[in-house]
Amino acid sequence: MNEPIWDLAHLGHVEMLTPKLDQSARFFTDIMGMSVTATAGDSLYLRAYDDYEHHTLKLTASSQPGMRHFAWRTRSAQALERRVAALQQTPYAIGWNEGDLGHGPAFEFRSPDGHLTELYFDTEKYQCGPADQSALKNTASRFPGRGINVRRIDHLNLFAADVRAFRDFQLDTLGGIMTESIVDDLKTMNPRAVWFMVNSKSYDLAVTVDYLGLQGRFHHVTYAVNSREEVLIAADICLENGIKIETGPHKHTIQQTFFLYVYEPGGNRVEIANTTARLITDPDYKTVFWTLEERKKGQAWGLPTIPSFHTQGTPMPHV
Repeated sequence: MNEPIWDLAHLGHVEMLTPKLDQSARFFTDIMGMSVTATAGDSLYLRAYDDYEHHTLKLTASSQPGMRHFAWRTRSAQALERRVAALQQTPYAIGWNEGDLGHGPAFEFRSPDGHLTELYFDTEKYQCGPADQSALKNTASRFPGRGINVRRIDHLNLFAADVRAFRDFQLDTLGGIMTESIVDDLKTMNPRAVWFMVNSKSYDLAVTVDYLGLQGRFHHVTYAVNSREEVLIAADICLENGIKIETGPHKHTIQQTFFLYVYEPGGNRVEIANTTARLITDPDYKTVFWTLEERKKGQAWGLPTIPSFHTQGTPMPHV
């Protein structure tokens, strides 16, 4: 077995497309409790109160919902050079861009399923002012006391038509380890879903099979709160504000995440979660495999996985 590659530091940001920019912006600021750090053209840049970078979410006006790109931050400039060299040996590399508000030059590529992705290292760390200075010097900015009060970006989930190809590309070219996986059975080991860890968090990226057989679709982005109780409160806040709740609050069997899934006004799925149940510190950790038969038992307390979870992604095909 090859030694894992540890050149990725964490999920950096997601650019979400929305046909209702104003309504989506109100959702992320008033309901989620995030702050706008900049605007440029048809885009807004937002962060949660303990995100250390300039932004973790870029909202861009578009004719339909979805994800334009997501980005990994590497552990160092040298790590970025190593991963770019590896990407250039694949058919998925695109090339360098000049960067964006909040970060320096980034190398663009596509996943085997077509998701546009960036790698970068140079970044602008958020500098709070008198209005959002926390009393705690180890918090990026003060607790907002607004809406759900999400703390930080946590992870991203993507749909893929070919999960095996995505898995092999991620592990061989970008790095990290696969912490958990759903397979057809323990004989064929055909992957239906995979979870990747690039630091001590049990996952920054999940990839699940697209049951519609489409490529390059977005499933959801997740923002973390401080406790399971806050996930319950988030459900009340969404209920009171007419935000569509898809499923939850509940607990995932895989990764043990306590979750709530909702749809922001532009049509994209967003998860509010408490994700601190599992940290992985074992240096020779072995992937946990779940079979489809085991997953038929439902989530942790027996709630079946809602059918839309396997088919509803953005963009949706026109019928």
